[in-house]
Amino acid sequence: MKRRKKPVPEYLTEEEVARLFAAIGKDVRSQAMFQVIYYRGLRASEPGMLRLEDYRPAIGRLFVRRLKGSLSGDFHITASENTALKRWLRLRGKEHGPLFPSRNGGPISRWRINELMSRYCAAAGIPPVKAHPHALKHSCGTHLSARETDIVAIQDHLGHVNIQNTMIYIQITSKRRDQFADSLEKDGWGSNR
Repeated sequence: MKRRKKPVPEYLTEEEVARLFAAIGKDVRSQAMFQVIYYRGLRASEPGMLRLEDYRPAIGRLFVRRLKGSLSGDFHITASENTALKRWLRLRGKEHGPLFPSRNGGPISRWRINELMSRYCAAAGIPPVKAHPHALKHSCGTHLSARETDIVAIQDHLGHVNIQNTMIYIQITSKRRDQFADSLEKDGWGSNR
């Protein structure tokens, strides 16, 4: 019996991610929130779980709580995330509570994040099939796999318990295949001796 391959998930190209952030423009909260969603590979419900005390700007670290049995952890964040989060904190203030509060002060909801993603994607000319936050999670995994050959590092970054969940991103990029072929060639594999 032939095993069916999992379909390749919808993801934004790096150029589409750049257009998305350009479409977000000067909305400080959305810039910070979507930077974190993209660079941390978060699900739509996870930004609402972030608390002010999870972010430590002085050392550029963020504790990320994950759902669906994924592994939570403390992560060094990118310079872009740190800059966006610092801007957001100047506007947000230092009151304890959700890092990304809604208008009523509670955590931002997954529905609001979906609504914002849809709006920004439309403004950026990104197809509706990619206009959901989970496409940003897939974008993170895909873009990491194009840069990093250590599948365990990608697994850790995305909080996957099962490495099979990480492997879907490897099928999208051929970088690993090319690097493997290069290493075989350097070792003399397949050469006539």
